[in-house]
Amino acid sequence: MKQKILAVSGVKNSGKTTLLEKLIPALTARGIRAAVVKHDGHGFAADREGTDTCHLLAAGAMGAAIFDGEKFQAVKYAAVTESDLIALYPEADLILLEGFKWTDYPKIELVRKGNSEAPVCAAETLIALVTDTAARVPGVPTFDYSDVDALANHITAWRKAGEADA
Repeated sequence: MKQKILAVSGVKNSGKTTLLEKLIPALTARGIRAAVVKHDGHGFAADREGTDTCHLLAAGAMGAAIFDGEKFQAVKYAAVTESDLIALYPEADLILLEGFKWTDYPKIELVRKGNSEAPVCAAETLIALVTDTAARVPGVPTFDYSDVDALANHITAWRKAGEADA
């Protein structure tokens, strides 16, 4: 099956990471290998203080990478797009983009009590709405924030339907 890309979107602090932490094991149990690309519009620390790579970057290295027999991490200060990062995971069945509410990617939007009372993503990009409110988008399936299994089933069916259309 062809790799699919799906954004998990919502306003800041809507629970995107928490949902992904619960959704990934549910997708894995269904045989879907998922990778995540997270956008942080506010900047982030590229390395942890005290690590060798952090010391090397502070010394003026243009980049630093570390690896062992199972994994690697590379820090490079350069412009990058989500497409560049998606290319790092050719073996993934599903790329989950965290954020990306302004894009045309198919997406799941989170609308949460005390955070956002209405969807902010374009309705035509939504494959699902996940909420603990009364928010609804006409024609878009709605899932309770706590029902990860139902959402994982919906994503699995969406992936399969996309293959039939291809």
